[in-house]
Amino acid sequence: MPEHTTFLSYLVHALFNGPERTTFGPGLLTGSAPSWHAWEPPLTAVLVIVIIALLGLRTRARYAKLNESVIPEAKLTLGTFFELFLGYFYDMARDVMGPTRAKKYFPIIAAAAMFVFFSNIMGLIPGLAPPTSSLSITLGCALLVFILFNFYGLKTNGIGYLKHMTGPWLGWAGLPLNILVFVIELISTCVRPVTLAVRLMLNMAVDHLLGSIFIGMFAILLPVPVMFLGVIVILVQTLVFTLLSSIYIALATEHEEEHGATA
Repeated sequence: MPEHTTFLSYLVHALFNGPERTTFGPGLLTGSAPSWHAWEPPLTAVLVIVIIALLGLRTRARYAKLNESVIPEAKLTLGTFFELFLGYFYDMARDVMGPTRAKKYFPIIAAAAMFVFFSNIMGLIPGLAPPTSSLSITLGCALLVFILFNFYGLKTNGIGYLKHMTGPWLGWAGLPLNILVFVIELISTCVRPVTLAVRLMLNMAVDHLLGSIFIGMFAILLPVPVMFLGVIVILVQTLVFTLLSSIYIALATEHEEEHGATA
């Protein structure tokens, strides 16, 4: 994605160099001319995490009052939004991996959905860029999912998690084929975080870039349809990232006999 200066870039620059500096010059910490654009994605990601935490605490405070939480609200509020949002992704996880595993692994699924969704939404706020348009952020999220689903797989099945990657045992005569299957499965597993990261980054980067171009050309009315298309991209990319994460966890935590039954 081409570099462009946003409000957050100017804010970080002012914190390190002073508001009187109008050009991006040497920083106080490094003594050289750093790329302030490199700081923007992680800072925006931290901002997203803080926003999610504050919204979660606000919603949790309501559910702590039992008399109020059992009465359905007549309008869309923060509580009903979280109920609908998280309820949808829980139903999706339950359909993919069953109710028992969905309940066990839903915290990571919910965290991924919340972070990706709110990060994507940042692209609709003037002066901000979505952190998910940066490969460093999306690759970090994908690597976390990669580490977790492998950890869950080893914890659930032990050595059987690696054994199923060789395919059904064909005897000593079929050992070369088992080795080939293992290599293919290993490459496929290692490629998963790359495809997760690149898919999300490219879609959000292109979406944000097109929105910025239209807003720069036509600041009134015309960008609105483009922003509606951006909302669709935001929802679809959140769903795709979370669905693939659920599938990877489901495949890794299947019991050995289930692998044999589906082979």
